[in-house]
Amino acid sequence: MTAAVEGNRAWVQILSPYRTPRTSRSVFELLVTAVPFVLLWTLMWASLSVGYWLCLLLAAPTACFLMRLFMIQHDCGHGAVFRRRATNDWVGRILGVVTLTPYAFWLRAHALHHANAGNLDHRGSGDIITMTSDEYRAQSGFQRLIYRLYRNPFVMFGLIPTYLFVLHYRLPIGLMRSGAQPWISTMGTNAAIAGFVALLIWLMGAGAFLLVQAPVVVISASIAVWFFYVQHQFEDTLWAHDGDWSFPEAALKGSSHYELPAALAWFTGNIGVHHVHHLCSRIPFYRLPEVLRDHPQLASLGRLTLVQSLHCAKLALWDEDQQRLISFRQLRAGNEAAPRLG
Repeated sequence: MTAAVEGNRAWVQILSPYRTPRTSRSVFELLVTAVPFVLLWTLMWASLSVGYWLCLLLAAPTACFLMRLFMIQHDCGHGAVFRRRATNDWVGRILGVVTLTPYAFWLRAHALHHANAGNLDHRGSGDIITMTSDEYRAQSGFQRLIYRLYRNPFVMFGLIPTYLFVLHYRLPIGLMRSGAQPWISTMGTNAAIAGFVALLIWLMGAGAFLLVQAPVVVISASIAVWFFYVQHQFEDTLWAHDGDWSFPEAALKGSSHYELPAALAWFTGNIGVHHVHHLCSRIPFYRLPEVLRDHPQLASLGRLTLVQSLHCAKLALWDEDQQRLISFRQLRAGNEAAPRLG
C-alpha cells in the first residue's frame, strides 16, 4: 500500500502547474453564467402573464445556470477562480447571496469534507452520512428506520436539498461554537438575501416572486445534492480507518470521475472530474478537462457514466469485508454473491 500511496502523492506534484487561474477566462465564465441566469429569471417573471406552464418550462435551464453559479462559488472557496484570495472571497460572498449559501461558513465546512473524505474515523463533516454494515446491524429498530428514511432517494434528493439551502444554511449548524466568523458569514448572507428578496417582492409582488424562485431553488438544490452524492457514494469508492487512510489515495479512489455529456459537464463546472478536484482542489474548473487530456490514465479511475450513476441511489452502507458500498437489499441477502451494480 505504501508504494501505491507514494505513487498517488506524485500526482499532486504533476498536477500543480494546472493550478494557475486565467483571469480573463474566469471573468468570461462568470459572465456567461450570471448574465443568462438573470435573463432567464427575468423571462420567467415575464412568462407569468402567458401561463405558469411556460414559467415552469423555463425553470429547468434557469436552475442549471444557478447550479453553475454555485460551482463557481465553490471554486472561489478553493481559491481557484482568481489569483488573489480577496477577489475569490468577495466574488464568493456575492454569489452566496444568489445561491443562498453563506460563503465563509460553507468554506469551513467544505474544507473539513476535503480533509476527511473517505475517513471512517472522521465522518459527518460536510458529507453524506454513511454507516458501515456492522454499525447498521448494531442500531435499534427506530435508528435503522431513521437511517433508511435519510437514505431514501425521495428524501435524499427531494426534501433534503431544499431544506439544506433554504433553512439549514440560515444558521452555522455544525460550526456554531467555532468563533464569530461562521456567524458573521451566515447572518451577513441572510441580511443580504432578505434585502434582495424584499426588493424583488416590492417590484413584482410576493406571489410572483415565489412562483418564479421556488422551482428554480428546488431544482438546482436537488441537482447539487445529487452531484455531491454520486461523487463519493459509488460502489467501488474507498473508505478506511485512520491507520489505512491517506489523502491522495482517498482523492483518487474515493472520488468518482463522473463522465457526463458535454452540456451537463459545462453546467456543473466539470465537477464530475471529482477525483482530480479532490487531489488538487486549486485547479480551476475550466482546466480539469485539460488535465484529463494531458493525462488520459486518470480518466479511467473511478469512471462512472450517467446510466451507471443511477444505480448509486440504491447504495447505503459501507461493507468493510467486501470493501464496497452495498444496498439494504444486499445486506438482507447476507451479501452472498451479491451482483455488482452497474
